[in-house]
Amino acid sequence: MSDDPDGYLGRQHPGVVAIPGLPADFQAFHQLYRGAYVRWSELYLGSRHDAEEAVDQAFEQLCIQWPLVLRQPVAEAYAWKVVKNRTIDFARARGRRPVVVDFAAFETHTLHTVIDPIGALEDSLALYQAIGTLPERQRDVMLLRYSLDYSTAETARTLGITEAGVRSTARYARRRLRQELGLLEEGADDARLED
Repeated sequence: MSDDPDGYLGRQHPGVVAIPGLPADFQAFHQLYRGAYVRWSELYLGSRHDAEEAVDQAFEQLCIQWPLVLRQPVAEAYAWKVVKNRTIDFARARGRRPVVVDFAAFETHTLHTVIDPIGALEDSLALYQAIGTLPERQRDVMLLRYSLDYSTAETARTLGITEAGVRSTARYARRRLRQELGLLEEGADDARLED
Protein backbone atom coordinates (compact mmCIF):
# COMPACT_ATOMS: atom_id res chain seq x y z
CA MET A 1 0.00 0.00 0.00
CA SER A 2 1.64 3.23 -1.12
CA ASP A 3 0.11 5.34 1.66
CA ASP A 4 1.44 2.92 4.24
CA PRO A 5 5.05 2.09 3.34
CA ASP A 6 5.90 0.85 6.84
CA GLY A 7 2.90 -1.46 7.20
CA TYR A 8 1.29 0.31 10.18
CA LEU A 9 -2.19 -0.25 8.80
CA GLY A 10 -3.74 -3.55 9.72
CA ARG A 11 -1.30 -4.23 12.57
CA GLN A 12 -2.47 -4.73 16.12
CA HIS A 13 -1.32 -1.96 18.47
CA PRO A 14 -2.52 -2.91 21.95
CA GLY A 15 -0.41 -0.39 23.81
CA VAL A 16 3.11 0.95 23.80
CA VAL A 17 4.74 -0.54 20.72
CA ALA A 18 7.97 0.43 18.99
CA ILE A 19 7.43 0.00 15.27
CA PRO A 20 10.59 0.22 13.17
CA GLY A 21 10.34 2.67 10.30
CA LEU A 22 7.69 4.92 11.83
CA PRO A 23 8.71 8.40 12.88
CA ALA A 24 9.85 8.55 16.49
CA ASP A 25 7.61 11.55 17.16
CA PHE A 26 4.57 9.60 15.90
CA GLN A 27 5.46 6.67 18.13
CA ALA A 28 5.86 9.01 21.11
CA PHE A 29 2.51 10.63 20.33
CA HIS A 30 0.90 7.18 20.08
CA GLN A 31 2.39 6.16 23.42
CA LEU A 32 1.34 9.38 25.14
CA TYR A 33 -2.25 9.64 23.91
CA ARG A 34 -3.58 6.19 22.97
CA GLY A 35 -4.64 5.33 26.52
CA ALA A 36 -6.60 8.55 26.95
CA TYR A 37 -8.24 8.17 23.56
CA VAL A 38 -9.25 4.57 24.28
CA ARG A 39 -10.75 5.54 27.66
CA TRP A 40 -12.86 8.29 26.04
CA SER A 41 -13.87 6.08 23.13
CA GLU A 42 -14.87 3.30 25.53
CA LEU A 43 -17.05 5.75 27.42
CA TYR A 44 -18.69 6.70 24.11
CA LEU A 45 -19.01 3.19 22.64
CA GLY A 46 -19.52 1.13 25.80
CA SER A 47 -17.00 -1.50 24.69
CA ARG A 48 -13.24 -1.66 25.27
CA HIS A 49 -12.70 -3.81 22.18
CA ASP A 50 -14.65 -1.44 19.94
CA ALA A 51 -12.88 1.55 21.48
CA GLU A 52 -9.47 0.06 20.75
CA GLU A 53 -10.50 -0.68 17.17
CA ALA A 54 -11.86 2.84 16.63
CA VAL A 55 -8.77 4.46 18.16
CA ASP A 56 -6.45 2.24 16.12
CA GLN A 57 -8.33 3.35 12.99
CA ALA A 58 -7.77 6.95 14.07
CA PHE A 59 -4.06 6.29 14.58
CA GLU A 60 -3.87 4.68 11.14
CA GLN A 61 -5.28 7.89 9.69
CA LEU A 62 -2.93 10.01 11.80
CA CYS A 63 0.04 7.89 10.70
CA ILE A 64 -0.78 8.42 7.03
CA GLN A 65 -1.35 12.15 7.62
CA TRP A 66 1.51 12.62 10.10
CA PRO A 67 3.29 15.42 8.18
CA LEU A 68 -0.06 17.27 7.95
CA VAL A 69 -0.69 16.68 11.67
CA LEU A 70 2.66 18.22 12.53
CA ARG A 71 1.84 21.33 10.46
CA GLN A 72 -1.32 22.00 12.48
CA PRO A 73 -1.23 24.88 14.99
CA VAL A 74 -1.95 22.32 17.75
CA ALA A 75 -1.37 18.70 16.73
CA GLU A 76 -3.24 17.41 19.82
CA ALA A 77 -6.40 19.31 18.89
CA TYR A 78 -6.28 17.94 15.34
CA ALA A 79 -5.71 14.39 16.60
CA TRP A 80 -8.58 14.71 19.11
CA LYS A 81 -10.95 15.60 16.24
CA VAL A 82 -9.75 12.59 14.25
CA VAL A 83 -10.30 10.27 17.22
CA LYS A 84 -13.77 11.68 17.92
CA ASN A 85 -14.79 11.42 14.26
CA ARG A 86 -13.49 7.86 13.96
CA THR A 87 -15.32 6.86 17.15
CA ILE A 88 -18.57 8.44 15.95
CA ASP A 89 -18.17 6.82 12.52
CA PHE A 90 -17.49 3.47 14.20
CA ALA A 91 -20.71 3.76 16.21
CA ARG A 92 -22.76 4.80 13.17
CA ALA A 93 -21.37 2.00 11.02
CA ARG A 94 -22.61 -0.48 13.59
CA GLY A 95 -25.97 1.22 14.05
CA ARG A 96 -25.24 2.24 17.62
CA ARG A 97 -26.05 5.35 19.53
CA PRO A 98 -23.60 6.84 22.03
CA VAL A 99 -23.72 5.06 25.37
CA VAL A 100 -22.15 7.83 27.46
CA VAL A 101 -25.44 8.47 29.24
CA ASP A 102 -26.08 4.78 29.87
CA PHE A 103 -22.54 4.16 31.12
CA ALA A 104 -22.48 7.10 33.48
CA ALA A 105 -26.01 6.73 34.78
CA PHE A 106 -25.75 3.10 35.73
CA GLU A 107 -22.54 3.13 37.72
CA THR A 108 -23.89 0.83 40.38
CA HIS A 109 -21.10 1.34 42.90
CA THR A 110 -22.38 4.87 43.41
CA LEU A 111 -25.96 3.70 43.88
CA HIS A 112 -25.00 1.31 46.69
CA THR A 113 -23.78 4.13 48.91
CA VAL A 114 -26.80 6.45 48.75
CA ILE A 115 -29.92 6.47 50.88
CA ASP A 116 -32.28 6.92 47.91
CA PRO A 117 -30.86 4.92 44.96
CA ILE A 118 -33.87 5.66 42.73
CA GLY A 119 -33.56 9.39 43.38
CA ALA A 120 -29.80 9.22 42.77
CA LEU A 121 -30.40 7.34 39.52
CA GLU A 122 -32.94 9.94 38.38
CA ASP A 123 -30.50 12.74 39.26
CA SER A 124 -27.68 10.96 37.45
CA LEU A 125 -29.80 10.43 34.34
CA ALA A 126 -30.86 14.08 34.35
CA LEU A 127 -27.25 15.20 34.74
CA TYR A 128 -25.92 13.08 31.87
CA GLN A 129 -28.82 14.05 29.64
CA ALA A 130 -27.98 17.69 30.40
CA ILE A 131 -24.29 17.03 29.63
CA GLY A 132 -25.43 15.70 26.25
CA THR A 133 -26.93 19.11 25.44
CA LEU A 134 -23.70 21.03 26.10
CA PRO A 135 -21.69 22.47 23.22
CA GLU A 136 -19.04 20.03 22.02
CA ARG A 137 -16.03 21.58 23.77
CA GLN A 138 -17.89 21.88 27.10
CA ARG A 139 -19.11 18.28 26.81
CA ASP A 140 -15.57 17.04 26.08
CA VAL A 141 -14.14 18.89 29.08
CA MET A 142 -16.87 17.68 31.44
CA LEU A 143 -16.54 14.04 30.34
CA LEU A 144 -12.76 14.02 30.61
CA ARG A 145 -12.64 15.97 33.88
CA TYR A 146 -15.54 14.41 35.74
CA SER A 147 -16.49 11.11 34.10
CA LEU A 148 -12.93 9.94 33.42
CA ASP A 149 -11.45 11.85 36.37
CA TYR A 150 -8.67 13.54 34.37
CA SER A 151 -6.78 16.40 35.93
CA THR A 152 -6.95 19.85 34.41
CA ALA A 153 -3.48 19.32 32.92
CA GLU A 154 -4.38 15.91 31.44
CA THR A 155 -7.60 17.30 29.98
CA ALA A 156 -5.76 20.27 28.46
CA ARG A 157 -3.08 18.04 26.94
CA THR A 158 -5.62 15.58 25.52
CA LEU A 159 -7.78 18.30 23.94
CA GLY A 160 -4.85 20.42 22.82
CA ILE A 161 -5.97 23.50 24.76
CA THR A 162 -4.55 25.46 27.68
CA GLU A 163 -5.24 24.65 31.32
CA ALA A 164 -6.88 28.07 31.65
CA GLY A 165 -9.09 27.09 28.72
CA VAL A 166 -10.11 23.88 30.52
CA ARG A 167 -10.94 25.75 33.72
CA SER A 168 -12.93 28.41 31.87
CA THR A 169 -14.80 25.86 29.76
CA ALA A 170 -15.61 23.77 32.84
CA ARG A 171 -16.86 26.83 34.68
CA TYR A 172 -19.23 27.76 31.84
CA ALA A 173 -20.34 24.14 31.47
CA ARG A 174 -21.11 23.83 35.19
CA ARG A 175 -23.07 27.08 35.07
CA ARG A 176 -25.07 25.85 32.09
CA LEU A 177 -25.72 22.48 33.74
CA ARG A 178 -26.88 24.12 36.95
CA GLN A 179 -29.27 26.31 34.97
CA GLU A 180 -30.49 23.31 32.97
CA LEU A 181 -31.11 21.31 36.13
CA GLY A 182 -32.79 24.21 37.89
CA LEU A 183 -30.04 24.55 40.48
CA LEU A 184 -29.08 28.08 39.52
CA GLU A 185 -31.19 31.02 38.55
CA GLU A 186 -30.38 33.14 35.50
CA GLY A 187 -27.87 35.87 36.33
CA ALA A 188 -26.54 34.25 39.50
CA ASP A 189 -23.05 35.19 40.65
CA ASP A 190 -20.28 33.18 38.92
CA ALA A 191 -18.18 33.17 42.09
CA ARG A 192 -20.54 30.57 43.55
CA LEU A 193 -19.61 28.17 40.74
CA GLU A 194 -15.91 27.78 41.46
CA ASP A 195 -14.83 24.34 42.65
